[in-house]
Amino acid sequence: MTSSPIRFAIVGSGWRTGFFLRLARDVPESFQVTGIHSRSARRDAVAAEWGVPAFASVDELVAHGDPEFVLVAVPVEVASDITADLVRRGIRVLEETPPALDVPAMRRMWDEVGGSDLVQVADQSLFMPAHSARWKAVRSGVIGTPTQVQVCSNHLYHAVSIMRGLLGDRGGPTRVSARDLRAPLLDPLTTHGWTAATEAQERTTTLATLDFGDGRSGLYDFTDNQWFSPLRHRRLTVRGSHGEIDGDSVVRMAAPRSVVESRITRRQTGIDHNLEGFHLDTIALDGEVLFQNPHPGARQSDEDIAVDALVGATGAWARGEGPAPYPLADGLQDHLLGLAIRESAQAGTDVVTEREPWADALSRPSVFR
Repeated sequence: MTSSPIRFAIVGSGWRTGFFLRLARDVPESFQVTGIHSRSARRDAVAAEWGVPAFASVDELVAHGDPEFVLVAVPVEVASDITADLVRRGIRVLEETPPALDVPAMRRMWDEVGGSDLVQVADQSLFMPAHSARWKAVRSGVIGTPTQVQVCSNHLYHAVSIMRGLLGDRGGPTRVSARDLRAPLLDPLTTHGWTAATEAQERTTTLATLDFGDGRSGLYDFTDNQWFSPLRHRRLTVRGSHGEIDGDSVVRMAAPRSVVESRITRRQTGIDHNLEGFHLDTIALDGEVLFQNPHPGARQSDEDIAVDALVGATGAWARGEGPAPYPLADGLQDHLLGLAIRESAQAGTDVVTEREPWADALSRPSVFR
């Protein structure tokens, strides 16, 4: 983490902006929101709720408080235009997912701003504490060469981000085969809170395989409302040439005729008579710390910790003190494959993606490369 608070401005006032405003409120010694701009009627109310200044234009927003980057968190239909405007001003951007609406829009966006190296994408999936720990375990070679990632937790491009990050994908042609299946499921909890539902309703589960080539593949499994459903377990499996990570369980060959099983362990304070405060401390494997909470004591959820890590990495990148957190090329490739999953499921046929103009940029250094 850099020494002085990371300063950033926000364009947008929707649900996602709350994560970033909450971060600045909870960890003010490290993060500062210099202002917010939105065309929504909610702009002034949101600004007042979080105690940040509101501005009627982007010009006023970027002129105040010397922001080091701007978070663009607006509907995808207009996000790329706002990002392009900021890039033309020479301003660094952290754009919410997805970065553009469809494949033609993604190609136009890359043509317009891809060469600037000023745009990052706000996908915190790999910054989640458990995923970050698994990524480090995989990179250490504990299961050999990673060959398959199975994700049953995240939706479309977020799931693809996890697959590609753990497999080290560089954006070649990918064959996607997806199908939608309908079955009854009770929804006791939604984005609006607990419901009074007692009857199961038809819900869609999308199953997809992604063949990245060179023996690497992904398995996608997502059910409607899985973000909130307490009736569906979240699962992540990473298979490799010499072992496998299944959730928090690791099995691998340690020596000839020696199969070893270990657990990825989470140290959570504030339980029973522990008086350190309630927070995630570390995640470790066989005594090696794979993840350490950047702000213990802030009482953050794992999702908030991931946003913390993402914004911290973005600030370090903006100051020239660290690699790119999640480059535009990665966000575009994730969305390309997410769209291919939907296209394949709707058409009932395989879809093969092309190598896109941003593929060469997928070999450049970043936090997860």
